[in-house]
Amino acid sequence: MAPAPQPPAAGPITSLTEELRIQPLAPGVWRLVALSGEDWGRIPANGLVIAEGGGVLLVDPGWTEAQAERLLQWVEDTLKVPVHAGVATHFHADRTGGLRALQARGIPTHALALTAELTSQQGRPAPSQPFPAPVHRLGPVELFFPGPGHAPDNIVVWHAASGILFGGCMVKDLEASSLGNLSDADLASWPRSVESLQARYPTARTVVPGHGEPGDASLLAHTLELLRAGSR
Repeated sequence: MAPAPQPPAAGPITSLTEELRIQPLAPGVWRLVALSGEDWGRIPANGLVIAEGGGVLLVDPGWTEAQAERLLQWVEDTLKVPVHAGVATHFHADRTGGLRALQARGIPTHALALTAELTSQQGRPAPSQPFPAPVHRLGPVELFFPGPGHAPDNIVVWHAASGILFGGCMVKDLEASSLGNLSDADLASWPRSVESLQARYPTARTVVPGHGEPGDASLLAHTLELLRAGSR
């Protein structure tokens, strides 16, 4: 059996504000780390910035409109190319909180149709470009709904050029000892959803969880271990 593809070393972290950091993961791809407010306990959440083809795609651009505005400013000042689109990987605030800033600039925001429905029910701005499950291709990435897990609408983002799989909150980091917030989880479907990621993206070099440090495909196996332990 061939060895699993190894992730490249991540670059240094740059602080944009006290609650917003950026870190290069691969050429043209950065990890965004945004901290929640005190009411949420200053929880760090990951997003992605992907620059390709003269434009930028933002994945889960912060907890708040202010964070997304600062991220847009960084793209304008540093990358000097326009933001073409945004993506929310499910309906929770750590994924959709920054969408309003993108929409105010007329930037299309993409998510699963169920995500748009759930955010509207909560009185928050819905993504402007909902798509039906399971697969949606958007510029350099594939958006894929593997099935319910952490949330009923959790999608992943696959950037084939770099081998980066953004698993969002359905994937746990290697330091995680629990499954975290289960208020909207589907524990029966979650294992099958993760297994479908393993089957669909066997060449993933870097896997980025919704919270915590990126790693390799072992994050998918670790998530399955936590799910199986929780079912015993």
